[in-house]
Amino acid sequence: MARRVSRVQAEDEEVELNMTPMLDVVFILLIFFIVTAVFVKEPGVDVFRPDVSGSERMKPTLLVAVTSEDEIWINRDIYEMNQVRGVLEQLLSENPRAEAMIQADEGSPIGTVLDIQELLTELGVEEINISDEP
Repeated sequence: MARRVSRVQAEDEEVELNMTPMLDVVFILLIFFIVTAVFVKEPGVDVFRPDVSGSERMKPTLLVAVTSEDEIWINRDIYEMNQVRGVLEQLLSENPRAEAMIQADEGSPIGTVLDIQELLTELGVEEINISDEP
């Protein structure tokens, strides 16, 4: 007569879950969110802007700051005017529909600010604002 296997012995076997597929999905989602995230660009220097009333709040994706010492800051680095075109072209290749904002010190040279505005227009940036908020 055949012997029956008891239920108690059958339940003692350990069940092991394979976590590899779940970890693969988690890493794929993490990579997706990192790649699609839009990071706020900061110019790298605080500028003192003149007081002007009546401006509305906006969130630009491309920030350029001009100090009173005629320094041009983009992404926390200082650039000369002849280097700005290459840097802006690179940033616009990453985000072709960028909205630009030029932050200028109260004592910054207006010629530099206008040159940067003209350069952004040549590169095809449709929305360019000059910030007046402190």
